[in-house]
Amino acid sequence: MFTGIIEERGTVVEVVPSHDALRLTVRGPLSVSDARHGDSISVSGVCLTVVDRSEDTFTADVMAQTLSMSTIGTLVSGSEVNLERAALVGDRLGGHIVQGHIDGTATVISVSPGEAWSVLRFRLADDLARLVVDKGSIAVSGVSLTVSAVGRDDEGEWFEVSLIPETLAATTLGSLAPGDRVNIETDILARHVERLLAFGSRS
Repeated sequence: MFTGIIEERGTVVEVVPSHDALRLTVRGPLSVSDARHGDSISVSGVCLTVVDRSEDTFTADVMAQTLSMSTIGTLVSGSEVNLERAALVGDRLGGHIVQGHIDGTATVISVSPGEAWSVLRFRLADDLARLVVDKGSIAVSGVSLTVSAVGRDDEGEWFEVSLIPETLAATTLGSLAPGDRVNIETDILARHVERLLAFGSRS
């Protein structure tokens, strides 16, 4: 489990495709400082398992389903990613409960800079949009954020987040531009409620 509070920005060192999977090596000195084989690290919101490590890098295998649902398959050597180690029992929950299980992706529609913050608007599929509510929690590329607005236009559903300079500087969200894709994890509570309602409608 994670909290969506990014600990460092890592850099992809190597991407090795293998049939319908790939092996990813990422440089992240803080993330590997206490990492052991089998530990979980969130890479831009995707929970990956450490299979090897060096002094400042870790390696993880990424399966086909993860590649199809996330942006991991678009990473190349030099790409920047958001990194977070798994939460420890007793840690402050500064963000919200993030599992690292991506629901899908969203696309940046617009970036509107302000004096003290920037507003980013994202397009997402209807099946995800119904789980996103105004003032609710959402993880965007692993970053715990509060939804500041939701809506629909002629092209479909969208949501907005308002980012302070600290978030823009400490994560990869500060470099986003229209057309970029991001990993999305909706609130686990919303997903459970949807599932319960689906079963209730069958009775």
